[in-house]
Amino acid sequence: MYTLLALLAFAGNSLLCRLALRETSIDAASFTLIRLISGAAMLLLLVQLRQLRQRQKAPAAGSWPGALALFIYAIAFSYAYLQLDAGLGALFLFGAVQLSMTAWGLFRGERLTACQWLGVIMAAGGLVVLLWPNTPGANTEVSLNTGSALLMLLAGVAWGAYSLLGRHSKDALASTTGNFIRTLPLALLLLPVLWVTNNGLPALDTTGVGYAIASGAITSGIGYALWYKALPALTATQAATVQLSVPVVTAFAGVLLLAEVLTPKLLVIAAVSLSGIALMMFARPRTK
Repeated sequence: MYTLLALLAFAGNSLLCRLALRETSIDAASFTLIRLISGAAMLLLLVQLRQLRQRQKAPAAGSWPGALALFIYAIAFSYAYLQLDAGLGALFLFGAVQLSMTAWGLFRGERLTACQWLGVIMAAGGLVVLLWPNTPGANTEVSLNTGSALLMLLAGVAWGAYSLLGRHSKDALASTTGNFIRTLPLALLLLPVLWVTNNGLPALDTTGVGYAIASGAITSGIGYALWYKALPALTATQAATVQLSVPVVTAFAGVLLLAEVLTPKLLVIAAVSLSGIALMMFARPRTK
């Protein structure tokens, strides 16, 4: 249940970021700064409420490596989506997450059965077919901004590192809160960026700020705490593969919330990808 709720939060985060950076005038640096501040504020509030209920102080948690990984992910994610198609962005992001986390798991001794490898291939293959832009004409080429693609790959590797660090968390809420708070000094580095790109003034509007606050407080702050709660029960490869469902969930959310078209292709590919994830998650692990 924690994993499911976290994945729904990730999908919501993608929608909010897409809406903010594509439909409003807010700039990427301001969106990231507001997102991190609102996430830290929400998590601090939750920690305080828990302390009042339990009548004991929460232990200090989180780490600078976790904060750095979170900050790199957040800023690279925002800037990559300025010039990258939403589908290709998700493909690069979760492809990098899958490769980095799976490679680390294999390096640390995790072993997959043939059934689990089939699940990984089905999930990843379905994601490629779902998200790669249609090219009906023979001379049609996919428009790809190299810089944005590299930024999204960096975001994926950083998120993979953040997830791997979370597998050792003993207090998900405290760890996530500590990580978010530690990002705030790093976020000050965005102020010179705002000065150079916007003549010292952030590009803000009410709707964009609202999306950034919702992204930070709900789908990032609470969502990442739920993810850290789920991670200790998942292997690195399972944690990587299950995240491939996020673009599928996002696509269905677009149908429900953004009036996007539900196509037979989406239904078929969703079934293939989710079946692959189920194989990966529930197949009997390889015995040593």
